[in-house]
Amino acid sequence: MLYAIISDDVEDSLQKRLSVRPEHVKRLEALKDEGRLILAGPHPAIDSDNPGDAGFSGSLIVAEFESLEAAQRWADADPYVAAGVYSQVRVKPFKRVLP
Repeated sequence: MLYAIISDDVEDSLQKRLSVRPEHVKRLEALKDEGRLILAGPHPAIDSDNPGDAGFSGSLIVAEFESLEAAQRWADADPYVAAGVYSQVRVKPFKRVLP
C-alpha cells in the first residue's frame, strides 16, 4: 500500500537540511531503485522553485510500504529526524487515484 510521509521543518532548518541531505537522498534513491517511490520533495518556504536562504518548510514523500508500521519505522529513521530538521512527521495511508 502507498503511504504519505508529511514532514514539517523547524524554523531556520536550511543548514541542518544541507548537512545531512546526502544521507536523506540516499535513502530515497534506495526506495526508487526498489520501485517503491512515487514522489518526494521539499516544500519551499516561499513561492519559488529555488527559495535560496528562505529554505524549506517541510517535505512530502509518497512511497509503497508493507504496512503503516513499516512506513512509520522508515520515516522515524530518516536522517532529517536525527538531525532535528523536522518538528513533526505524520505518516498516513494514501490512495492514488490519478494519474
